[in-house]
Amino acid sequence: MAGDAGRKEEEISKVKIRSKTHVKPGKIIGRKECQLVTFDLPYLAFYYNQKLLFYKGGEFEEQVEKLKDGLRVILEEFYQLGGKLGKDEEGVFRVEYDDDMEGVEVLEAIADGLAVDQLAADESTSSFKDLIPYNGVLNLTGLHRPLLSVQLTKLKDGLAMGCAFNHAILDGTSTWHFMRSWAQICRGSNSIAAPPFLERTKARTTRVKLELSFPPNPVASSNGHTDQAPQLREKFFRFSEAAIDKIKSKVNSNQPSAASKPFSTFQSLAVHIWQHVTQARCLKPEDYTVFTVFADCRKRVDPPMPDSYFGNLIQAIFTVTAAGLLLANPSDFGASVIQKAIEAHNAKAIEERNKEWEAAPKIFEFKDAGVNCVAVGSSPRFKVYDVDFGWGKPEGVRSGSNNRFDGMVYLYQGKSGGRSIDVEITLEAGTMKLLEKDKEFLMQV
Repeated sequence: MAGDAGRKEEEISKVKIRSKTHVKPGKIIGRKECQLVTFDLPYLAFYYNQKLLFYKGGEFEEQVEKLKDGLRVILEEFYQLGGKLGKDEEGVFRVEYDDDMEGVEVLEAIADGLAVDQLAADESTSSFKDLIPYNGVLNLTGLHRPLLSVQLTKLKDGLAMGCAFNHAILDGTSTWHFMRSWAQICRGSNSIAAPPFLERTKARTTRVKLELSFPPNPVASSNGHTDQAPQLREKFFRFSEAAIDKIKSKVNSNQPSAASKPFSTFQSLAVHIWQHVTQARCLKPEDYTVFTVFADCRKRVDPPMPDSYFGNLIQAIFTVTAAGLLLANPSDFGASVIQKAIEAHNAKAIEERNKEWEAAPKIFEFKDAGVNCVAVGSSPRFKVYDVDFGWGKPEGVRSGSNNRFDGMVYLYQGKSGGRSIDVEITLEAGTMKLLEKDKEFLMQV
């Protein structure tokens, strides 16, 4: 196994960039400016959000041309991705687009010793970084670099598509809306199912002036940790439909009261992960542990925003308890803590959070999710396996190495379909070793 891993690392390191071009909208757009709002601004000191999709088969050169042609068309609607970050005369950040800007960066690369099945079978994600651009690049650099960079890599038997999106201008919902729309055009559609709703100030009008510079000691490593920090490991866990149903059934079998609202699939899986990660960390009973979820607020704000709202419309919801309480109680205890925090995050709570932030803006760093945290980003509701450009569904979807820290979790629609869910977790190496041996976490009978 160690030899296989070594050979794979060697193949990944043989990724060679062949060319770099830029793609602009296929029609004249003119000058456009769009103010970043309170929901966007906290993410300026995050790193670019990286996604990797890999596909089997196809002629690489034809695929590249088809993708570029489709990109020219889709950027007519999603032109903000072809722009840059800027500031107005009062120092308020905005997205700026002009026809003379260079547009989206497209890199073409080759790694023809690497097979799709090798990527699909890999349970670690750290070895993918040469397939995705902008490792360790802060969103703030969008002032002078593209807001979207795409790397298309020719594999032995397919194509790897690595994308780096500037997280200051869009969240996961907008990311996958764009990807599905691009794929729809590439499959031959004349129009997309839902054009992006670009009026961010409909969600928030407050103008916040920020004086931002780069952090004094930006994290040097693309894995999200310095040399002095504990070593992190990333692992990909697959939970089948049967396993998800079993987890949900167990959490709901001991409801706090007859009037209690059933726990959702998300709440059930979230507490399953939270409990088992906390156990693997070997915390003292009195140690605090934080659960954080980046919640979509499109339907929570007043007035509600459309699903096609393009930008960030997420907020972090935090909840905390003692490790001893979380582990000594049945799983419905933790699920109830999560459920209450999510349900309490209504329009009034969002408004209060926004006002508080606007009065004293705090730019998050990607690791500010709390002590001994489990922080969930992404969602199994995103139809990531529907991103079919005309040569079939992806064989796999992964996140890159940016914005990783101890306790970061990404949830994806399961490759096996149905109610299955794929879970990417980043943990300290020692904790991960214990989690990998935890049969109850893995749902092994």
